[in-house]
Amino acid sequence: MKNKIIYLSAALAFAVFTSCKNDAKSESGSDSGEPKEYKGKEIGSEHDAEIDKLVSQMTLEEKIGMLHGNSMFTSGGVKRLGIPELKMADGPLGVREEISRDNWAPAGLTNDFATYYPAGGGLAATWNAEMAYTFGNSLGQEMRARDKDMLLSPAINIVRTPLGGRTYEYMSEDPFLNKKIAVPLIVGLQDNDVMACVKHFAANNQETNRDFVDVQIDERTLREIYLPAFEASIKEAHAYSVMGAYNKFRGEYLCENDYMLNKILRDEWGFKGVVVSDWAAVHSTVKSLKSGLDIEMGTPKPFNEFFLADKLIAAAKNKEISEAEIDIHVKRILRTLFQVKAMGGKDRAKGSIATEAHYQDAYKIAAEDIVLLKNENNALPLKLDGVKSIAVIGNNATKKNALGGFGAGVKTKREVTPLEGLKNRLPSSITINYAEGYLERYDEKNKGNLGNITSNGPVTIDHLDPAKLQEAIETAKKSDVAIIFAGSNRDYETEASDRRTLKLPFGQEELIQKVLAVNPRTIVVMVAGAPFDIDAVSKKTSALVWSWFNGSEGGNALADVILGKVNPSGKLPWTMPKQIMDSPAHATNSFPGGKTVSYAEGILVGYRWFDTKNIAPLYPFGFGLSYTTFAFDNAKTDKTSYAENETITVSVAVKNTGKVDGKEVVQLYTSKSDSKITRAAQELKGFQKVLVKSGSSNTVAIKVPVKELAYYDVATKKWTVEPGKYTLKLGNSSRDIKKEVVITIK
Repeated sequence: MKNKIIYLSAALAFAVFTSCKNDAKSESGSDSGEPKEYKGKEIGSEHDAEIDKLVSQMTLEEKIGMLHGNSMFTSGGVKRLGIPELKMADGPLGVREEISRDNWAPAGLTNDFATYYPAGGGLAATWNAEMAYTFGNSLGQEMRARDKDMLLSPAINIVRTPLGGRTYEYMSEDPFLNKKIAVPLIVGLQDNDVMACVKHFAANNQETNRDFVDVQIDERTLREIYLPAFEASIKEAHAYSVMGAYNKFRGEYLCENDYMLNKILRDEWGFKGVVVSDWAAVHSTVKSLKSGLDIEMGTPKPFNEFFLADKLIAAAKNKEISEAEIDIHVKRILRTLFQVKAMGGKDRAKGSIATEAHYQDAYKIAAEDIVLLKNENNALPLKLDGVKSIAVIGNNATKKNALGGFGAGVKTKREVTPLEGLKNRLPSSITINYAEGYLERYDEKNKGNLGNITSNGPVTIDHLDPAKLQEAIETAKKSDVAIIFAGSNRDYETEASDRRTLKLPFGQEELIQKVLAVNPRTIVVMVAGAPFDIDAVSKKTSALVWSWFNGSEGGNALADVILGKVNPSGKLPWTMPKQIMDSPAHATNSFPGGKTVSYAEGILVGYRWFDTKNIAPLYPFGFGLSYTTFAFDNAKTDKTSYAENETITVSVAVKNTGKVDGKEVVQLYTSKSDSKITRAAQELKGFQKVLVKSGSSNTVAIKVPVKELAYYDVATKKWTVEPGKYTLKLGNSSRDIKKEVVITIK
């Protein structure tokens, strides 16, 4: 029965895909190239009188009960006054299964199955704000179906090192792409009466020593690289909550960091929501509360022993903190509960979960995030004429990634693997020969380190099992075509430890080389969330595809790309280096640090470093091929010079010069060669994804507010636009610039 369900869903997915193709304008930007603007709803003050009245009726103990966890994923309510618990759920990949109130054991429910959505890296690889809104909106509906108030997501920290354990979950190395994906996601989520909890604020860019490492970043780098996505989440999306990070920043833990939580987040940005701690990230009582924390969450010790529980009651009774100070935090929580209609008697979104419509949302995102890295001699899409058998090789063909690792996963009834996807899509006349090829094995002495954050990741066993290798070689030999599914998984890439190396684990490189040697018609598909050293593989194979931890419908989307039902349009959201020492944090020997880590590369993160230092990446930021070709023409701006308060409109004609319809991402980078300050060679300041039919041309218009060109002036503590000439570069990756336009800023 199970196979039948998967097969039906596959057929439906294809039907939906076909209808989406006809409706692609509404999904991926119109012909005019005018993208939608996403704006969230601000937290209102209309319930303030009611809130004041409630607070005046509460005892000190009741107030403090609201400021800390009273179960693993709730903070306290006040039943007699009709104040509910604040109910949270983990969920970067979908709503986490219900766990016990006082420990991490699953609650064992049968109604908490959810949709598994593509991970953050995949979502960013769509380069499509509308897909981000779809993601947030779909996930928001699932949250409400589970009666939750707050989603502990999105995670929008910058990918500073390719080895980061959470690179799969974080969006990008670029602050502009980060914010343009984060904002619509948050708006979509909060449109369903759910709080987004944007995390991990801030400068949380490694898992190694994350509990205590003291991060040192100069002010300009902080403002230009590490804060923009958070700032946009507050000022544009109006996120209702923020999660404080584990690490220290300039000597102070981030859950008691007055500069970050009070001065920047509240005073500068006007944040009105609640700050929640990461689990067990609190180190003080009075200090953390006065420094801007509102709710302490944590791992199992008795909840009354939390810093903001009995210790806070004692501090208040000893007059170490005033009750008026405590009231401020209680009121913030009440305001957000009213905002999402958990209080106040207004009709609240009911939601729905694990529906066919939501599986199709996951499919749509997955179909747009797959990146075609190499396609010599049009090896893809796979032509089936004369093909009687296909070898499917690799543990990743059957590996499931909804659960796994140390971070939050999803309990789902549907996770279509790559092998299942091919079975769903290939005609029955073609025989699929499967061979596992490599075994996912860890050195047991070191496997225990998973989750021990002072380690640098699990140690893999990288020699191939001779019998498995032989089986893979024989399978490839006897098949007309071979497809190898390699890469990583969510047990290897995981929260709580960074990887030790860029090397492909489990002996995969040797397996790939040996299969290629016996069947030159071999396609290599990487399933992973972060860069790997695939230089040698890339040189040898004629077709290379990059997929992600790609959700409930991931296998179907992948099969549709391989077979050409979907024309790939994903672009890398980070730079793939040739070797780890080319990456800035490693080239400057400033990762992972010890007790302290200094970000020595400054503003030159990701492609900014590669482009400025003229280091060739293996695959550049923004790179991704298509089954068609595009030409850019007639690039122009609406004016030649602009004042600081104006918006530049850049237009370019995108022509599809190939034989199939496809989507291209027009990327706009800006540079200033004669700048008086240190700058990156170029910076992403706009992008737009557009569907262009074969032989047709569409004009894309990208709007760039002049203030986007500003740098942070540390002396004046202001964003400053330097006057003079700027070059606007239009291309389809950071290393493939097609057109340039020069403008003047007055």
